[in-house]
Amino acid sequence: MSSDAFSALFAAQPVLLAPMEDVSDAIFRRICRRLGSDVCFTEFVNVDSLLQGCSRAGRKLRLAEDDKPTAIQIYGADPERLVEAARLAEAAGPAFIDINCGCWVPSIARRGAGAGWLRDPEAMVAMAARVVRAVSLPVTVKTRIGLGPEDRMPIVELARRLEEVGVRALTVHCRTAKMGYTGAADWRWAALAQAAVRMPVIVNGDIRTAADVGRALAETGCAGTMLGRGAIAHPWVFREVKALRAGLSPTPPTPAERLGLLREHLLANVAARGEGRAVPYTRRYLAGYLSAVEGGASLRSHLNHSERLDDWLERIELLEEQRK
Repeated sequence: MSSDAFSALFAAQPVLLAPMEDVSDAIFRRICRRLGSDVCFTEFVNVDSLLQGCSRAGRKLRLAEDDKPTAIQIYGADPERLVEAARLAEAAGPAFIDINCGCWVPSIARRGAGAGWLRDPEAMVAMAARVVRAVSLPVTVKTRIGLGPEDRMPIVELARRLEEVGVRALTVHCRTAKMGYTGAADWRWAALAQAAVRMPVIVNGDIRTAADVGRALAETGCAGTMLGRGAIAHPWVFREVKALRAGLSPTPPTPAERLGLLREHLLANVAARGEGRAVPYTRRYLAGYLSAVEGGASLRSHLNHSERLDDWLERIELLEEQRK
């Protein structure tokens, strides 16, 4: 993505699908983009696995022509390996390259990757500067407001420093790393970061509905919003944001639409992964797809214990017939 296109993208206050491991794969990205997501992110690309030739990491770099605009997110603890991985990512043709400096999962943060970079903000800035110099695409960073529990969160000064070394946008998940997903996201930190820099700041955390998107933008003045768990629970949120921005009342998905998208997602997963892996993989989306569907709770309970594709399809069809 050119510099002008990048600037134009964020001038429109985009709504972005967050990078989520085992969630934001090409199949879910296509669904969310069709429903209105402006930009999607890949799953996390482990730079060590990528550089060691791991096929799974390599697959995450493959972007089809209809899978754009998509940003590739990389993570790791070694600046040199992050630079090497960024060059490989650039060759894949993403919209931009994002560095994960916010994943709180202990197995990642403990070894210095993800939110582990927040232990040494100076080192994070130096690493980001090296990646920026290594590639011609825009480089962005996703992080948290701090490790926790600092007396003063480092995010505002960190935003200034990252902008100084050429980072083009910053996503702020408004919790500390130690909070994980507990407690409430404090959007005030995203507002303070955006007020301190000219680059776009994207607010993330506890944004689940179209109304939340509007409120987050109004309260923070940020250039965009990012949805993660809210998109898993309700991918139609992107469509509903577009409707509100057009001055229309959002139309909730009908039960038929919910069941239809569940079937579509299931079959796409089977085509990509095979039945044995795809059926259990699809379970993580059941709560969202079957929400507000009469008989959906019973169907979900059954499918959570079923391993057979034909059983899933028969049960979905049966519920569809019951609703006619």
